[in-house]
Amino acid sequence: MNIKFVFFSIIVMLQTIVFAQELITPEKAVSLALENNHGIKLAKTDVEIAENNADILNSGYLPTVTGSAGANYNLDDTEVGFADGTNRVLNGAESSSYNASVDLNYTLFDGLGRSYTYKQNKETKQLTELQARETIENTIVQLFSIYYNVAELIENKDAVSQTLTISKDRLIRSQYQFDYGQSTRLASLNAEVDINNDSISLMNTTQELKNAKRDLNFVLGNTISQDFTINTEVSFNTLYDKNELLENAKMNNISVLQVNKNIEINTLGVKSETSAYLPTVGLTGSYGWNKNNNNAASFAAYSINTGLSAGLNLSWNLFDGGSTITNVRNAKLNLETQNILKEQLLVSVVRDFNNAWDDYENKLSIYKLQEHNIKTSQNNFDRTEEKFKLGQVNSIEFRQAA
Repeated sequence: MNIKFVFFSIIVMLQTIVFAQELITPEKAVSLALENNHGIKLAKTDVEIAENNADILNSGYLPTVTGSAGANYNLDDTEVGFADGTNRVLNGAESSSYNASVDLNYTLFDGLGRSYTYKQNKETKQLTELQARETIENTIVQLFSIYYNVAELIENKDAVSQTLTISKDRLIRSQYQFDYGQSTRLASLNAEVDINNDSISLMNTTQELKNAKRDLNFVLGNTISQDFTINTEVSFNTLYDKNELLENAKMNNISVLQVNKNIEINTLGVKSETSAYLPTVGLTGSYGWNKNNNNAASFAAYSINTGLSAGLNLSWNLFDGGSTITNVRNAKLNLETQNILKEQLLVSVVRDFNNAWDDYENKLSIYKLQEHNIKTSQNNFDRTEEKFKLGQVNSIEFRQAA
């Protein structure tokens, strides 16, 4: 009864350990990465900054309003001569003045430079969004690369464990055969060597699996415990059209989209620099209050002024030493550079696509062959195992079949 209880307890503990492992599916891994990956978080912050820069508050279209106030105090020794020939001397004459105003400045026209700059900020925001998308895409590629590396190591660990079990079984059978005089001690020694090698392989594979899990957890932002497992089932979709995929790659490749956006930004940059050839028209307005407390030498003891003033000004930089001309030329060259980069990038996309397509077809063919090889190897191992149990093959031949 006690033995049954212990056996039942062991089974329950093993099941608890198995079910305690958190299953991380590909969908859940992507969700965790999008939410917690530090690189993606930084990319999202850059997008928010770009949105702030593209806002109307950073466009230059709104006026500026400033308030100012001041006070002055004077203590003077003054001598005043009047028209009738008399004079007056004041020692320590006090006077003071106070002022306050609200001033408004607004640019009515600046050669359309403000408009082009605002549009550039909008395009820059979209470029930042594309850069964030690139970060997300690269992170997802890295995620799946590590994810399926973990899956491979899990399968490798199981395979090595099975091989180790087979080696241990060989050792037991070799010892029985030696005890009954059916084989030499050499078979047992070979089995012991294989057990040691398999144990080392299992230890190395286990360590590699731990490291790969840490790498996966790092990409996920360290949001899961180390005691997790993943789904090792993989299905392949082979219904692809090469020409259609190539056209989609040219249109949706993130680097191509970014260079297109840079072309738009640099086109606006040329127009923005050209706007410096045109005049700037501005509007000013002010509402002020001034009070002066005069000394005894003045005809008025004090004066108070309040009022509204407005003005219109125009400035035209007729020649700035050639800076505008240089800036326009450089902006056009930057635009030409982006067009050249696009041509180069499209050639690179086609090359990379063809390399990836050929690599995909080659690995898919190898995968199908390996599936067939696994079935053949399993059949060969089953037959060899039966012969080994019957003593028709030696341990070395059995080991080779494993």
